[in-house]
Amino acid sequence: MPLYEHVFIARQDISSAQVEAMVEGFSTLLQDNGGSVAKSEFWGLKTLAYRIKKNRKGHYVLLNIDAPVAAVQELERQQRLHEDILRYLTLRVDELDAEPSVVMQGKRDRDSRRGDREPRRDGPRGDGPRSDGPRADAPKPAAPAAAAEAPAADAPAAAPVPAAEGAE
Repeated sequence: MPLYEHVFIARQDISSAQVEAMVEGFSTLLQDNGGSVAKSEFWGLKTLAYRIKKNRKGHYVLLNIDAPVAAVQELERQQRLHEDILRYLTLRVDELDAEPSVVMQGKRDRDSRRGDREPRRDGPRGDGPRSDGPRADAPKPAAPAAAAEAPAADAPAAAPVPAAEGAE
């Protein structure tokens, strides 16, 4: 049977439990039509790049599907009719990934990094010192040298500027 990766976006107004119930319903639909869901991942509530049907956010879900073409067509037909589905995309792939998707790997990496590091002592983005003053460990500026204030011995003397007429 052909293999597919199917991603859909559900409205932001519904709960995560309702999204999970929709995934179960779609899995049952695929099984009834001779297919199966190898893996499902709930990516969470994410901000959309642009508004879709007056929604600024959406629940993203990935399904790895092993099903005949007719089952996938029926799944897409059901999702077109479902009022809580904003968008969907189905891609045919050569093989299904058993590992977590890139989106889930990024979440796991971010979560593991948060526990290992010490708190930031620099700016809010971590790119430099804060703008509210000098850092405590910043080097102090050097005092100006006395030689810099005195004119150099081999420098030519400045020519006197003639005074304007009538000025005293």
